[in-house]
Amino acid sequence: MLEESGAVKYGEFTLTSGKKSSYYVDIKKASTKPDILKEISKLMAKHADCDRIAGMELGAVPLATALSLETNIPFLMVRKKPRSHGTGSQIEGELKRGDKVLVVEDVTTTGGSSVETVKVLRQEGADVNIVITVVDRNEGARKALSKINVELIALVSAEDLID
Repeated sequence: MLEESGAVKYGEFTLTSGKKSSYYVDIKKASTKPDILKEISKLMAKHADCDRIAGMELGAVPLATALSLETNIPFLMVRKKPRSHGTGSQIEGELKRGDKVLVVEDVTTTGGSSVETVKVLRQEGADVNIVITVVDRNEGARKALSKINVELIALVSAEDLID
C-alpha cells in the first residue's frame, strides 16, 4: 500500500532527526489519498481504547482526523510550539485531566517528536501510554518511548520496507 502510493522513496535522504538514510517514507503521499488513509485508520482503530486521539502537526493530523472519524473518538491537534497569540495553547481540542489519549504518528525514527508530544499532553493532565505509528524505522523510537513508560505500536516496520 505505501510503496504503491509512492510514499516510499529510495536514494540518499536526510531525516528530521538529522540522520542520513537510503530510503525515505513520505506518509503524506499516502495519507492524502482517501482509500489509503481509510485503510490506515481501520488498522489503527484496533488499538483505539481511549478517550482522545492526538496527533502532532503536520503529518499526524490527517491520521488523527481519520481515526477520529473511524472510531467516533474526539481528537486533539498538538502544535510543535505554543501559539504566540490568543490563548497561547499548544493543544487544540478538548482535553480533560485524566483523559486516556492515544498518540498517532506518521513515521517514527528516534522518537524525539513522539516523546515531545507525550510530554505536552501529560503536562496538561493526559494519561498517555501508547503511541501508534504507521512506520517505525527501528532507529530508537521504541527505546526512547519506553523510557517514559509509553508503548510503541507500528503498523509497518523498516524491515517490511527494505527487504
